[in-house]
Amino acid sequence: MSEAFSTVYGLDTGCRTGIWNMEFDRRLMHAFLDGRFQQRYGAGSCIWRFYSWNPYAVTLGFNQDESSIDVRQCAIEGIDVVRRPTGGRAVLHAEEFTYSFIADTVEHNAVIYRVVHEVIMHALESIGVRSEFCRSTLDTLKRKSLPVTCFTASARHELQVKGRKLVGSAQRRTGTVLLQHGSVPLTERHKELSRLVAVDDLCEAGAIRSDLERKTVSLEEVLGYIPAHSTLTGLIRSASFRQFGKPMVMLEGRELELFLGFSMDPTDLETSNP
Repeated sequence: MSEAFSTVYGLDTGCRTGIWNMEFDRRLMHAFLDGRFQQRYGAGSCIWRFYSWNPYAVTLGFNQDESSIDVRQCAIEGIDVVRRPTGGRAVLHAEEFTYSFIADTVEHNAVIYRVVHEVIMHALESIGVRSEFCRSTLDTLKRKSLPVTCFTASARHELQVKGRKLVGSAQRRTGTVLLQHGSVPLTERHKELSRLVAVDDLCEAGAIRSDLERKTVSLEEVLGYIPAHSTLTGLIRSASFRQFGKPMVMLEGRELELFLGFSMDPTDLETSNP
């Protein structure tokens, strides 16, 4: 990268609802857009957020038609359905490690995409996961022929293990502010999205499940065990230091919530379902 971030911040918000997680990203991005974050924490800074989901949630891409998901079945199973501020297609966030990365930067989207995934790649190498970049291009994500699921599509600079996708991410840029977030499946639960897709018959659902089995992989499948959330957070902090040349400064969740005018109670959030 031609640009070095002045300060690299980190934040671990733990396990939250789908509405809470997506609203937090929106508000944090808005704080970058109106300059409040830079004024408080310094110009040229960036922030990583680490989190997970309770209950499980299906997120829809920013422009995705909600009819592609069986909302009734999700409700029966207690699974949230929310819309992401970023693009792409549906993802089931079950047993996974999720991150967000936000920066005010003039660097091209593809550069940030690659650099963020390089950090994750080096973090995973520390526990014996040998991943590599996918070789297809971001344009493939825009083809209408792709299935409703996002995780079966592989883009350049996404991470795969032996040809199966391990880390998927999506972006949204407004002006010079870029939000990127993505997920690392810990188990195979993300493949259960096939049951939650609105399809005409069981054969189509089976084809989606087969696609997920063939094209995606989880950390448990690679390692034989599930790394702790705190372990992965620590590994990314260390890899970020090697990438950016400065330690990650961890912020307190409550401090950011107050700064963003963010309620601790998800029922107070002014966010509706898709």
